[in-house]
Amino acid sequence: MTKAGAVVFIVLIQVATTMPSIMAWTPPPPPTYPPPPPPTSVTKCPPPPPTSAAKCPLDALKLGACVDLLGGLVHIGIGDPVENQCCPVIEGVLGLEAALCLCTTIRAKLLDLNILLPLALELIVSCGKTVPPGFQCPAL
Repeated sequence: MTKAGAVVFIVLIQVATTMPSIMAWTPPPPPTYPPPPPPTSVTKCPPPPPTSAAKCPLDALKLGACVDLLGGLVHIGIGDPVENQCCPVIEGVLGLEAALCLCTTIRAKLLDLNILLPLALELIVSCGKTVPPGFQCPAL
């Protein structure tokens, strides 16, 4: 055997002995990544707070008539006829709701809030409702 033949023979022996390991080679498994996080609930922007006009559960016509009575009593003060006509109108709502409704009605009639609001709040209290201390009509 020649020197070149011996080299080829050695190479063939090495290939033959490594062949089974080459043939048995399998690709590595794909990398595993951490699972994606579970979907989070979508946070929706809250709807804008309703205006007091949209929130007012009172009859606008009856409440308007009540405000008209208050306007006539600016210099007299609250009396029994006003309470008899207005208390049934605000019955069944919280004092704060009634106050917000009166604010809206006074504004809708283009009347002076600074003059009528104290009378309206006094009326609400005389009808047995509670209004938060220092209540002011919300700005538009």
